[in-house]
Amino acid sequence: MRVVITGHNGQLGRQLQSVFAGQELLLLDLPSDDITSPATAGRIADFAPELVVHAAAFTDVDGCEREPDRAFQVNALGTQNVALGAERCNAAMAYVSTNEVFDGRRREPYREWESYCPISVYARSKAAGEQIVRDLCRRFYIVRVAWLFGPGGVNFVTKILGGAARQGALRVACDEFGNPSYAPDVAQGIWRLAGTAHYGIYHLANSGYCSRFEFARAILDYAGLRDVPVTPILCSEWPRPSQPPLHAILANTTAAALGITPRPWQEALAEYVSLLQAEKGHGA
Repeated sequence: MRVVITGHNGQLGRQLQSVFAGQELLLLDLPSDDITSPATAGRIADFAPELVVHAAAFTDVDGCEREPDRAFQVNALGTQNVALGAERCNAAMAYVSTNEVFDGRRREPYREWESYCPISVYARSKAAGEQIVRDLCRRFYIVRVAWLFGPGGVNFVTKILGGAARQGALRVACDEFGNPSYAPDVAQGIWRLAGTAHYGIYHLANSGYCSRFEFARAILDYAGLRDVPVTPILCSEWPRPSQPPLHAILANTTAAALGITPRPWQEALAEYVSLLQAEKGHGA
């Protein structure tokens, strides 16, 4: 199978390369490949893939708030170029989106078909990308994840461990809830979806949910840092350019119907922290 992967140098992109190993791949990422260039569509079409996995994005949420034009240029216009390339050669497209397309003002988990209401520039740009995929592609998988973490990148897990090492104590929001999503498990889910031809919208976060505070506490516990104090605070006590949705929890309904149910986030986190510790020990 011929597969295009955008954003292949990112946390998810690296795992996608792994699960699609053995296929004929076209890998697109900065600095050599800019999805905001209209030439992207032609390059994808010329490769004639059967599947395009679009993981490239401007994911710095606060950065998007400061640079809204760039956010929409990458996450909307860039997605348009990728989608046009996929459609020109009749390829299926998998677009990686986010739980932040929901406003998080309700307490129940959000199902795949529910209307979204993004509240930040990042979220609006990703929602625009979703709509573009729906409008331009006949065959697509929209895959939403939340709180992505995994090897080869800076993420909440590495930030918590780094903060604990530098400061010895942490303050973490207790009123923001979501589903931690382990990049290897998301990539595996996309690979499995690609073999189904059941097109539509999917939530591929790991099973279960937690608050940022609970996530941080679990990270430290798995790392053997149970003595590091973590003070629960409200999001409003940590000013930042963007406002995250406080309760944008994803429910896995459509993927579960296909037998795709990512493992609990605690199991994935334990594996990742163990991997980080092994790498640290090897480096030492």
